[in-house]
Amino acid sequence: MSKVANEGRTIATIAYITFIGTFIAFSMNLEKKNSFARFHIRQMFGLIILLMLSMAFYRVNELLGDITWVISFLCWAMGLYGAITKKELAVPLIGPLFQRWFTFVQ
Repeated sequence: MSKVANEGRTIATIAYITFIGTFIAFSMNLEKKNSFARFHIRQMFGLIILLMLSMAFYRVNELLGDITWVISFLCWAMGLYGAITKKELAVPLIGPLFQRWFTFVQ
């Protein structure tokens, strides 16, 4: 296990605990600037947007909203598992984009 992952594990895990946890983890990482925590915070910012999209899709088509919500939930569970097990598991297909889009997370 890498030292960086060990040090960032708590912050990374907090990022996956509700929207508020993401912002708490973001503020905690401003001082420490841990790359493992940064990876997971970026993933969770993307998942928050995906969840908001699922709510918008639900208004248009309930089935589409439900499918998007299930995908969001599964990606969230995978991210939380990665944070706990000290692995950088990106969301399938769009996870690398989250890393590029949310570069404000340092």
